[in-house]
Amino acid sequence: MTATTPTRVLLGMSGGVDSSVAAYLLKEQGYDVIGVTMKVWPQDCVSRAEDKCCGPQAVADARTVAHTLGIPHYVVDEANEFEKMVIDYFTSEYRAGRTPNPCVMCNEKLKFGNLLTKARALGATHIATGHYARIERDSNGQSTLFKAVDTKKDQSYFLFSLRQEQLASSILPLGGLTKPEVRALAKKMGLKTYDKEDSQEICFVPGNDYTAFLKSHLEKSDFHPGGIYFKDGTKMGDHDGIELYTVGQRKGLGGGHGRPVYVIDIDAATQRVIVGDYDDLLRPDCYLSQTNWGDVGLTESTEITVKIRYNNPEVKAIIHPLPNNRARLEFPDPQRSVSPGQAAVCYVGDRVLGGGWIERTEIVQTTSPTPELAV
Repeated sequence: MTATTPTRVLLGMSGGVDSSVAAYLLKEQGYDVIGVTMKVWPQDCVSRAEDKCCGPQAVADARTVAHTLGIPHYVVDEANEFEKMVIDYFTSEYRAGRTPNPCVMCNEKLKFGNLLTKARALGATHIATGHYARIERDSNGQSTLFKAVDTKKDQSYFLFSLRQEQLASSILPLGGLTKPEVRALAKKMGLKTYDKEDSQEICFVPGNDYTAFLKSHLEKSDFHPGGIYFKDGTKMGDHDGIELYTVGQRKGLGGGHGRPVYVIDIDAATQRVIVGDYDDLLRPDCYLSQTNWGDVGLTESTEITVKIRYNNPEVKAIIHPLPNNRARLEFPDPQRSVSPGQAAVCYVGDRVLGGGWIERTEIVQTTSPTPELAV
């Protein structure tokens, strides 16, 4: 009998407990595993915190785990691609008055994009990661994304934009496990990463302080200063750049108004930041662009649940397909902080139906803005 050659899998290793256990599980399941850590930090990032998944310590941890498991490990330099595909996207979205989601972009373009290309160059047919989500394949070869068993750690939201080819070539070993089970496995295996803390931040933004990152990464001339206005057109003050504000923001708007005020709209065309009351954030609907509904597509209005931010709970909604990869998302119960630039991910039960990027819905002022801001 001729021995069957094991399927070769390229595993993205961040140096954390999740990708470490993913490596162990893949090897136990008989795969020929190659570990790869993407170096995405520029040279001026080397001094960042050791727990960052893009930091130098991550490489050392991943290499140690790979050695323990007896699998090869490589480092691939993706710093330039990361700069172009993720950081440039991040800054340009803020400059356009939108709130970006760089993790979705990183997954689509790098982890399940560039990494897949590298996998095939190394003779691997699949890539794998430590994401908490599930991919199921039917008899026709169609691959469908589902939530993880551990709903508290579920990361399917960040994978909604993956195309059929990417899903079909991907393995997510942790989708059927809970986080405590993963840590227990790592400890049993003697992996040094078993108690490593999870990163709760955007990997390239220290302290989650995006304003500090933008100020350090952009030139002063890149910012768009202008005025802060109430919904009725009354000018409240000036700001140093629309890049420093997001819809729903309360901090940094000053006091003395007799009530809390919130950013309810950002108009990049006139550099206006519009503020209002808490209930002014409520939206009965929103529009999505660059939608992804898989190979099946979305052909009719469908009752769903949706997350309009990763940390937001799912809410009931109706999704209405529109031409040109757009859709309208209708909320039976109006929602706050529907932020342009964020991903809206739609579910039917545990299945990821798809999603898109929230477009700006203009706040109509009851009076015209003052002449000095006319464009």
